[in-house]
Amino acid sequence: FSGDDVYMSNENERQEYVLNENGIIFVGNARYIEARGWYYGQFQDLLNICLTMLDLSLYYRQDPAMDVSRRGDPKYVGRVISSMINGNDNDNGVLLGKWQGSFHSHENPSRWDGSVVILKKWRQDNYRPVQYGQCWVFAGVMCTVLRCLGIPTRLVSNFNSAHDVDRNLSIDKYYDSSGRSLNISKDSTWDYHVWNESWFIRPDLGRAYNGWQVLDATPQEQSRG
Repeated sequence: FSGDDVYMSNENERQEYVLNENGIIFVGNARYIEARGWYYGQFQDLLNICLTMLDLSLYYRQDPAMDVSRRGDPKYVGRVISSMINGNDNDNGVLLGKWQGSFHSHENPSRWDGSVVILKKWRQDNYRPVQYGQCWVFAGVMCTVLRCLGIPTRLVSNFNSAHDVDRNLSIDKYYDSSGRSLNISKDSTWDYHVWNESWFIRPDLGRAYNGWQVLDATPQEQSRG
């Protein structure tokens, strides 16, 4: 209803970003953009799985009373879920990321076409991370979970996506006096990257910041430890 932090007044947007169980994820590169179909399936008996995800988080384990008291805050829930979608923090997360090497013993990330089978496999395997995911898979599953919990969510794809690891807002490359590349920078540019945006108000920041908020479940560098 209109008093909710996640209320969207536009009916067409509610249909698309809350109720739609099917979508398209754009991947590839700037010269060849591929559209992948994705089944979110947020109404397919997933609510208990999503609630268990909150209960397994490090946030809940460290302070259950505080965690439960903040579950009405979409920015807090979004942070918890973005952490739990990946299994890189030893927190029983949903997906383990892998970007190189062989996938023969587990699922190649490119084979996934929906979230439901991933989330149910996670539960069936006693909440061990499903192998494997990459950015669009993390984003697709996160969209499902947040929509299931009632938070309007969409996916965003960016091509020639800059990945700056030292926070100087530039992509640095270093060369010696002979023009040979020195592999001393961890900055990089990816062909593409996919993340999520969720719709909610920001009383902590002011009305100017209400609306779409960026969330990224792909494991990268630690933030403040």
